[in-house]
Amino acid sequence: MARNSNNDRDVSRLRRGLAGLLMAGVLGVLSGSAGAAWQISLQEPVTALAKRVYDLHTLLTWVIGVIFFGVFAVVAYSLVFHRKSKGHKAADFHDNTTVEIAWTIVPTLILIAIAIPATSTLVQMRDTSQPDLTIKATGYQWKWGYEYVTGDAAGVKYMSVLATPRDQIENKSPKGEHYLLEVDHPLVVPVGKKVRMLLTASDVIHNWSVPAFAVKADAVPGFLRDTWFRAEKEGTYRGQCSELCGKDHGFMPVVVEVVSAEKYAAWAADQKKAMAAAADDPAKVWKLDELAARGEKVYAANCAACHQPTGQGLPPAFPALDGSKIVKGPKEGHLALVMKGKPGTAMAAFGAQLSDTDIAAVVTYERNAWNNKLGEVIQPAEVKALRGK
Repeated sequence: MARNSNNDRDVSRLRRGLAGLLMAGVLGVLSGSAGAAWQISLQEPVTALAKRVYDLHTLLTWVIGVIFFGVFAVVAYSLVFHRKSKGHKAADFHDNTTVEIAWTIVPTLILIAIAIPATSTLVQMRDTSQPDLTIKATGYQWKWGYEYVTGDAAGVKYMSVLATPRDQIENKSPKGEHYLLEVDHPLVVPVGKKVRMLLTASDVIHNWSVPAFAVKADAVPGFLRDTWFRAEKEGTYRGQCSELCGKDHGFMPVVVEVVSAEKYAAWAADQKKAMAAAADDPAKVWKLDELAARGEKVYAANCAACHQPTGQGLPPAFPALDGSKIVKGPKEGHLALVMKGKPGTAMAAFGAQLSDTDIAAVVTYERNAWNNKLGEVIQPAEVKALRGK
């Protein structure tokens, strides 16, 4: 009797302890989430395919929940009410044909019931045929380049770079509403149209992901992969690179603006006009102050994250440019490094990302900024000549 009483007290203490831990955990979660957005499921779907994924996720959650709580309830009941202190003795048997048949057939039926809608959804995800427009997205460390291949905006291309101010990232000012989920030039597509995305990368594996579209696909260097979506609701939808791709992986958002057909046509026309107006005369001879001013902006958008605005870098991964032997050395070597990158390091190739004028400008800026002061001017014609070598 004494042993049974001790066991009952131990079980009672265990129950009180578990209840206390559970209550502490709940209070901790609630206090930690006070004032924050509280979302326990996927983003609201805005495509038919995303709705199928959402419904499938909900179905599987219920199936898994029922199985978990059913098994847990049986185990808990057995532990509490069939313990030795209650006078129960373990059964002595080797097999039970009925039970073994049941736990084979029931899971098989559950898996078949899950596999049918899951397979149908996956097949639909891979059907990129008959798109209304095609857009190529190229992943770079750490931004996206978009090129419209077909449709009203065919020929339009631009870079989409994180727009969150450095002061917010460095905790010098309050975080904005779309912290790390805002870009200077979002992808713009018309509502209700099937958009085929061609994905590739120039350096490492990236991932183009927009949860509201149920789109998540890798962009792999040397390969061209595709996916698609058809947004049914106008608005701005946000995602991120979902593949660990280096130092600034967390600073590589995806932003898509879904607009009406009329607004999309107007945007496409404006983009073509802006590209034509911004096209530089390849024969123009620039002055040092003109190139340096432009190069400072190009440096801030493409180089400052690694080499720092001060040019001091983050050695040894990101060497300093202030006083660098390469920057202060022959200009041909400096240009080649910027255009072709350096294999095996985080130094990306900017030849495909920047125009001749932008490359000339940023190299001119680096060779005359900080303590370098070489007084050299790199003309766009010199960059153009190097591209052919």
